[in-house]
Amino acid sequence: MLSLQNIAKQYGPKVLFEGFSLFIGERDRIALVGSNGTGKSTLMKIVTGEVEADTGAIHKSRFSTVGYLPQELIGHAGRTLLEETLKAFEDLQQLQARFDEISMEIQARTAAGESGPEIESLLADMGRIQHRIEDGEGWRIEARAKEILFGLGFGESDLHRPSGEFSSGWQMRIELARLLLREPSVLLLDEPTNHLDIESLEWLEAYLKSYAGAVLLVSHDRRFLDNLVRRTVEITQGRGTEYAGNYSDYLREKETRRGLLEAAFENQQKMIRETERFVERFRAKSTKARQVQSRLKRIEKIDLIELETDEQEIAFRFPAPPRSGRYVLQLEGVDKRYGDTRVLDGVSLTIERGDRVAVLGVNGAGKSTLARVLAGTEPIQGGRRTEGHQVIASYYAQNQADALNPAMTVLESVEEVAAFGTGGNLRTLLGHFLFSEDDVFKRVSVLSGGEKSRLALARMLLVPANFLILDEPTNHLDLRSKEVLKDALRAFEGTFAIVSHDRDFLAGLVTKVIVAKDRGLVVYPGSVDDYLRIWHEKEAGEQTGRQTGKNGADPDVVSRSANQGERERKRREAERRQERYR
Repeated sequence: MLSLQNIAKQYGPKVLFEGFSLFIGERDRIALVGSNGTGKSTLMKIVTGEVEADTGAIHKSRFSTVGYLPQELIGHAGRTLLEETLKAFEDLQQLQARFDEISMEIQARTAAGESGPEIESLLADMGRIQHRIEDGEGWRIEARAKEILFGLGFGESDLHRPSGEFSSGWQMRIELARLLLREPSVLLLDEPTNHLDIESLEWLEAYLKSYAGAVLLVSHDRRFLDNLVRRTVEITQGRGTEYAGNYSDYLREKETRRGLLEAAFENQQKMIRETERFVERFRAKSTKARQVQSRLKRIEKIDLIELETDEQEIAFRFPAPPRSGRYVLQLEGVDKRYGDTRVLDGVSLTIERGDRVAVLGVNGAGKSTLARVLAGTEPIQGGRRTEGHQVIASYYAQNQADALNPAMTVLESVEEVAAFGTGGNLRTLLGHFLFSEDDVFKRVSVLSGGEKSRLALARMLLVPANFLILDEPTNHLDLRSKEVLKDALRAFEGTFAIVSHDRDFLAGLVTKVIVAKDRGLVVYPGSVDDYLRIWHEKEAGEQTGRQTGKNGADPDVVSRSANQGERERKRREAERRQERYR
């Protein structure tokens, strides 16, 4: 379907790709993995033509199409949500409008008693348009658009809202909906889960599993990769190394291959050392001259085995926190409003020492507001917030980077708050938050938004506290950095509440789930997987109820069916008229 052959790309002295090749077949599910900066996003842009390769070729089958969701935010304005989504099918919408116009004109002319060549010509036009619409499933595009929008978390009331009113995260969902509606042969998705809540993420995962085309995916969501992909391509040293299976399969196979490579490397090094000793010993003996030359030539012809540099492991632990009282935090009848908008309405909640809490909910349900209320940084309009005995709270917000001192270097910024450790230890820690080598000497003022967020998180982890409130801490972390943070939280002796949509990060970490919904909170004891099982069972029950309910159908489905039925009726009438005038 699509292939890349010997792609090379270089920016100044930095070589991204050198002889990179990849074949994408029909219905492939491929993950692109690799350290930050290895060129995963650039490769996708090379496929789309947005970035030109220095050398190499891209071959695409004649009727293949490519759709691309970038990481960069895309703004939409000037249309309603539904209109913006349907823009993906402007040509089909124009055909539908023309079909209806011709139908009305034929009805008017036949009612006036007209017949003959002009009617036959209109009927022929109508037939041609009908075939073009049916080829593109044009009668169903609005129903399909709604299905996708609802799956991505939009509600019925959102459909006719101006698209410019939606926040950046929802704008990305609009772009994703348009992309899915177009159904390209190859989908290129660069971090598609970044702006999704867990419910929308699960819907997208199920949708992509049955998608008719191929999917090339970059994601730092391990469970998403494990549940979806069947091939994993690692970008390393400018080339692609392929592994069969999902991300977990890739990790196991990579470890196996590395073990074999290390054994081969040791054997090769042993042979080289023995040869060098032989040469050194007999170089001066004329009787051994031929053997010495033979062995030197043998070494020269060897393809030396290269090992990737081992990633340094770090057993990071939080500073030992003082022990808090049994009750860490209590909310009693708490109200939170922004103007006339009520976000929390009479909410009560108790967090006890040792609780490990995940805060879930759809976007806009008030998760970040709740995190600020828990941290005490957000004033409440009613009720009571009571902090327990000897509670020391530490809060990581999504905008935490704004509080950094721009004049400091990265290393100085963590040294400022470090309760332990030397510069060397801190540099090792920063490496796990993707600040390597000379990056630690960069000024905060020149860092990107993602780099600042990672630095703010690293700073927070160095401060002694017994109650952590983390709002989307994994958003700018790669898979390895997430594991460092997760391991540290597993060993943490205090209490924490985490707002996150990353299922793999939360799995095995939290023991209680709080769902923000309808201006209130619902508490589920157990893991995030326990909650997801309950949620899936509830969704399945509601779906069954909609299908077998008293009145038989969901009003939206009835409305769609009525519109489709009206067009179907017009189509049948047109066919009858065609028969009549033949």
